[in-house]
Amino acid sequence: MPRVVLVLGGGIAAYKALDVARQLRRNGVEVVPVMSQASRQFVTPLSLEVLCGRPVHDELFLPGQESKIGHISLARSADLVLVCPATANLMARMAHGMADDLVTTLLLATDAPILLAPAMNPHMWAHPATQANMSLLLQRGVMFVGPAHGNVACGETGTGRLAELEDMMAAVHAALHRGDLEGRRILVTAGPTVEPVDPVRFISNHSSGLQGYAVAAALAGRGADVRLVSGPVSLPTPPAVKRINVKTAEDMKAACLEQLPVDAAVCVAAVSDWRPASIHGSKMKKTGKEPPVLRLVENPDILATLSHLPDRPELVVGFAAETDNLQEHAEQKRQRKGCDWLLANDVSKHHFGGLRNQVLFLTGDGVECWPEMDKTALANQLAERVAFFFRGQS
Repeated sequence: MPRVVLVLGGGIAAYKALDVARQLRRNGVEVVPVMSQASRQFVTPLSLEVLCGRPVHDELFLPGQESKIGHISLARSADLVLVCPATANLMARMAHGMADDLVTTLLLATDAPILLAPAMNPHMWAHPATQANMSLLLQRGVMFVGPAHGNVACGETGTGRLAELEDMMAAVHAALHRGDLEGRRILVTAGPTVEPVDPVRFISNHSSGLQGYAVAAALAGRGADVRLVSGPVSLPTPPAVKRINVKTAEDMKAACLEQLPVDAAVCVAAVSDWRPASIHGSKMKKTGKEPPVLRLVENPDILATLSHLPDRPELVVGFAAETDNLQEHAEQKRQRKGCDWLLANDVSKHHFGGLRNQVLFLTGDGVECWPEMDKTALANQLAERVAFFFRGQS
């Protein structure tokens, strides 16, 4: 039975950790509860003890336990440490290596994976200090689920709400199965491509790269050797991922082919369908006359290219952004491209750059409608399917 050390930070969302504890136990997980002193203002230790079926740890030094150095043995006992909620203060103390209470000492001493579920005021989450701390923790291999966009306790609306329960369970499941893709080499594409018109203008789309980067992070978190071919985005490279930066669709195709052979290819990038037939060598000027006419030519189809190679990857996965007739257009695209799986979403409902997504998951065996979820949770769910596919091959 996997063991999760559940750490409660001192925020109003701490009460939701009770549901997390209950659901973890329903999923067959042993839950060891740890409370910060601040979290006791929102949740009683007795409530958490009853739901976890174990006594609550909330003191750094306890008589009768220190012969075994209780906080160290607690840190070493975990298969996963889940911090729910992770406050701005707790993230800052983690980032700077503080160890002045049980929670921070445990987080510094553990060798288990750490999963943070942040929850705070949207302005606090967006503050450069919090974002810098998140980036630092990500570089050290700490995983995140959420925060989600929505109403928060103070009455404001924005990104800072605790991740939904199903998203958190998916992230926990993925974290507990780290390493099951070890030895697999996987290609992931992400972001937009940009097709220059002249030295200052280009054709592109609104892709943020968030979903592709989340997929790369989820696969790398399970031990895969991930090669991320990325169009221009302002996102940090996920831990343990090799990133190859490109600009145009032609660049992306060449970079993908250079990474072969791979066991799987997951094409999340929003590749521009067309590019200008010719690129002006200098900036085009307005003359007061008719604007110039751009003649477009079709870009290479990277997903179809990878799907039809003689030595194609064992598994080829595509993403499709549609605005109408989602299932019909997605199935036509899956068959036309020749990929094994296709995840299709309606960008008129879940736009580029949003934190949540909802997809149809199409295979040769049928269609599944996945519920709306955080993009990290969706990436974890896809990574679980990829891992299950390769378990069946071994």
